[in-house]
Amino acid sequence: MSAPVLDGAGAAATAPARFVAHVMGTAVSLALRGRHTGDGAARDAWAAVVADLRRADALFSPWRANSLVSRIGRGELAPADAGPEMAEVLAIGAAAARGSGGAFTLHPRGRFDPCGVVKGWAVERACTHLRALDDTGWCLAAGGDLQARAADDGEPWRIGIEDPAATGRIVATVPVVDGAVATSGSAHRGAHVVDGRTGATPSGIAQVSVLDASLTRADVDATAAFALGEDGVEWLAHRAGRTALVVRSDGAALTVRGPDPADG
Repeated sequence: MSAPVLDGAGAAATAPARFVAHVMGTAVSLALRGRHTGDGAARDAWAAVVADLRRADALFSPWRANSLVSRIGRGELAPADAGPEMAEVLAIGAAAARGSGGAFTLHPRGRFDPCGVVKGWAVERACTHLRALDDTGWCLAAGGDLQARAADDGEPWRIGIEDPAATGRIVATVPVVDGAVATSGSAHRGAHVVDGRTGATPSGIAQVSVLDASLTRADVDATAAFALGEDGVEWLAHRAGRTALVVRSDGAALTVRGPDPADG
């Protein structure tokens, strides 16, 4: 997965304060600017974010033997008995599978693995602690996914989208005032996404980045569109409220905008 990278704030803005932790198998980073940066409120909010993400990892990681996901995979626990958070994740995954004609799946390569939902969902939920920081802009990123909000001055975060063929090179920069960016591709993690209809690795598309108000939706849609391969471009064009940057396998990049939700 090629990660969106923070490309700084506006020229007049103060350099953001930053926090970093390793959670859910990836680097999670928080940038803050405005009233609360390195003060006690900021540190408390960051600690609460990390605690939430560690709890989500304990519940949903397929690599932890005692997680709910592993217990379900071994047949020790029925999904219906795994609690309300699992029910919410499964409902999101089922809706994504229906909406993508089965390309999105919670059972890649025959193994129960809801990671296609969990990371974006968990990060968005953890942002509740950051939204309580008044007059403070924040950008919470985990791997290729992030949720951000500008401070009261409205200065957007500028998010750089990496070129999947050249890590560190930026193919586009997008401003985010209050929203999310999620990216799915094979540049960083190899062929980890499969088309749930065929079990095959997608072809024709190198990377999909989706912008939306919700990181949960952006993350799921980026994965579904990438799983769809070349058909993902047309599929994204019908996703209300989404804007996407698609990089094809030949390096060509195109922007896809779904319909305005207010129109329908």
